[in-house]
Amino acid sequence: MTDTTLSSPPVQTGKLAWITGASSGIGRAVAIKLAREGYRVAVSARSADKLMELQAEMPDRIFAFPLDVTDRAAASSVANAIRASLGPIDLAIFSAGSYKRDSVRRFNSGAFAETLNLNVIGTAHTLEAVIPDMIARRSGEICVVASVAGYVGLPGGGFYGATKAALNNLCEALYPELEREGVRMRVINPGFVDTPLTAKNDFPMPFLISVDEAAESIVDGLKTNKFEIIFPWKMAFAIKFLHALPHRLRFALTRKMLRK
Repeated sequence: MTDTTLSSPPVQTGKLAWITGASSGIGRAVAIKLAREGYRVAVSARSADKLMELQAEMPDRIFAFPLDVTDRAAASSVANAIRASLGPIDLAIFSAGSYKRDSVRRFNSGAFAETLNLNVIGTAHTLEAVIPDMIARRSGEICVVASVAGYVGLPGGGFYGATKAALNNLCEALYPELEREGVRMRVINPGFVDTPLTAKNDFPMPFLISVDEAAESIVDGLKTNKFEIIFPWKMAFAIKFLHALPHRLRFALTRKMLRK
């Protein structure tokens, strides 16, 4: 069972953010940047050790709540523990997810199901854990980290891209309903970011940026009224241009991405 008990309740100053997928990569960088800007930040991920290391960097602003988002009951329990210890969640950023390249020669529905379960169903579990309370308060903001990979099906990224397309669609569907309930909904679509996940890639990654640059783009985006936070702009332009092309032209370009 996950231990979500804090040793002592912190002084409740500053808005409260909850970030999943916070043990590394974009989630970790955003947690640190928000904490530096005055937020209290509850951080969740499966790796309790990494969360505790993060908490130790800013123990008065960052608070560890280990969680496997694929566990629906645990997601609800952790959200309740955060609210009980720290107060209402003002901002939720759900970035938990994973990526592995796929191929038609080793097409595996089980691997697809694992990716879908973490990236999409796991996100749904955390959405379910915060939406009712935010609606009841008619206050709050939810951001889901998807990817520009959700715009176009790219060779080797079918499983990952499909999950990110699903998240983009889900956020678009939820936006007007949540807006009516007084809750802001956003989707975050990064391009290539230098993280432990992308470090495994063995192909060129155009317009690659650092996690700190990604975190800055996200936090700056939170200060606007935009539904979509997409970056870097060169990657955003390229992927949206590719998405707008007729299939014949689009496939002519994506064929060039095939491995020999």
